[in-house]
Amino acid sequence: QVQLVESGGGLVQAGGSLRLSCAASGLTFSSYSMGWFRQAPGKEREIVAGINWIGSSTYYVDSVKGRFTISRDNAKNTLYLQMNSLKPEDTAVYYCAASYFGGIQKVTAQYHSWGQGTQVTVSS
Repeated sequence: QVQLVESGGGLVQAGGSLRLSCAASGLTFSSYSMGWFRQAPGKEREIVAGINWIGSSTYYVDSVKGRFTISRDNAKNTLYLQMNSLKPEDTAVYYCAASYFGGIQKVTAQYHSWGQGTQVTVSS
């Protein structure tokens, strides 16, 4: 049974930083591409960043480029999202997701397992 558990969310002032982690179990983590998504109240879930199975290729939505960094440690079965220069518009529930397609996937339908989410709130 695949399990993805996010941690590291919280309340931070604008301009601050947070590091999200996603611990994976029940899957061959190094074979999966991974993604971070977010969903704000009243909005659809959107991809924030994606990374391929080996970590050699990444994708970022335009709104977070230069501020967020996605990475993975296949030895630890863990996915990370370093978020710097946070803005109030980054406020959302952040989810990690796993896709058994090895390359980067950018849409929710291409992901097969999801975590429960972690709240990120950025105050102005």
